[in-house]
Amino acid sequence: MFSLVGLPAAERKAPRVIPLTLAEIAALVDGTLTDAPDLHAKITASLMFDSRLPNPGGLFLALTGERDGHDYARSAVEQAGAVAVLATRPVGVPAIVVHDVLMAAAALTASLSAQLTGTTFIGVTGSSGKTSTKDLLAQILPAIGPTVATEQSFNNEFGLPVTVSRATRDTRYLVLEMGARGIGHIRRLTGMAPLDTAVVLNVGSAHVGEFGSRQRIAEAKGELIEDLPASGWAVLNADDDLVAAMAPRTRASVVLFGRAHNAQVRAEDVRLDDAGHARFTLVTPAGSAPVRLRLLGEHHVDNALAAAAAAMPYGMTPQATADALNQCVQVAAGRMEVTERPDGITVVNDAYNANPESTRAALDALVAMTRTNGRNAVAVLGTMLELGEHSQNAHSEVGAYAAKHGIRVIAVGSGPEARAIAAGADTPHLVNDETEAHELLQTLIASGDIVLFKSSRDANLRHLASRYAAQGAPA
Repeated sequence: MFSLVGLPAAERKAPRVIPLTLAEIAALVDGTLTDAPDLHAKITASLMFDSRLPNPGGLFLALTGERDGHDYARSAVEQAGAVAVLATRPVGVPAIVVHDVLMAAAALTASLSAQLTGTTFIGVTGSSGKTSTKDLLAQILPAIGPTVATEQSFNNEFGLPVTVSRATRDTRYLVLEMGARGIGHIRRLTGMAPLDTAVVLNVGSAHVGEFGSRQRIAEAKGELIEDLPASGWAVLNADDDLVAAMAPRTRASVVLFGRAHNAQVRAEDVRLDDAGHARFTLVTPAGSAPVRLRLLGEHHVDNALAAAAAAMPYGMTPQATADALNQCVQVAAGRMEVTERPDGITVVNDAYNANPESTRAALDALVAMTRTNGRNAVAVLGTMLELGEHSQNAHSEVGAYAAKHGIRVIAVGSGPEARAIAAGADTPHLVNDETEAHELLQTLIASGDIVLFKSSRDANLRHLASRYAAQGAPA
């Protein structure tokens, strides 16, 4: 049975492992110290993988991808302040040399997680809404205890170690965003950081091109709840059949959230105000409270419900939860980020990520913002990536959805996806790239118009959106 009685704080049986000496870390990861005159030098800050960001006392992970992190090892130490580098070869500065940096980081993370005996680990996954829900939890949980959460959307095998390493012995809640691009990915993450509470938001069409089907996505996302303890909580979306069906995969208590009548944490009387902000009544077994979100778009109702369902078992009352949700602001850039330009043009940058579901939600918010004041709505739409064989149909449907709601469309791109968007829309403008789109905006948009930018991250509309939001009156 779902109870809202606060759980007693876990006793800390061991101190936080960090600060650790280089010798101690080398032993944990089966590494060899090189160019390290002081074996007892201590790592006193988090792991890091960006040598451009100051992190005095940290440990730099020399990852290999589009760029080789080993090439930046010296600057990480000499300029960013890292004490040492986790690397696969000597790099001329203090280093712990291992066979595989990610495997070593995973071992170190698992060790650190085991020492956080007073910390509640909360994981969040889903096809969309992960970052927003994580950011909501990061803003409401501090009301009941010190909280550390994933920064930005660092939700993979190198981002999670960084987040865990930021926790201290005083951290009461550690909120971890977890993504997956294949079966077994989330299981590897929970192996590093075993969870007490797991939140599964939805199973959409994002990445269906990589997984092959929504059922395969559900198989991967459901790994989040499989290793929860019996004392834990699996927070599942009652409105998503594939998510609700995950319940038998866990021994933890299941809490359903959503708008369905069987959801223990439920939203009633949902509506959007004229600014596109959601209003609803939060209904729980312990009572109800009104919520007036400051976030843009009705899709944030689901994110808010998920955050509420994850927080309330640890002692937050419905009213306290609603009060906290009412104060939450947009944290992550490029996610329904609103800029009011001096010339009266409103820019909505939602071009960090995109799939058909999130694009329709963004278009709905755009319509709400223009509902009563007669403002013109324009959607600059780019490619939604990783949709597989249904990609062109999905893009055409998005164009048609915008046209149905009276939204003027600018489709950006030289490929079949942009042409499909334009084909679906009634009065489209089709341009080849961001430069042409910017030139068109200069002549098409007038004071009072609202312009939405929406695409997947790698379609690069986020850069155009930021540039356009920063400028003054159109030329």
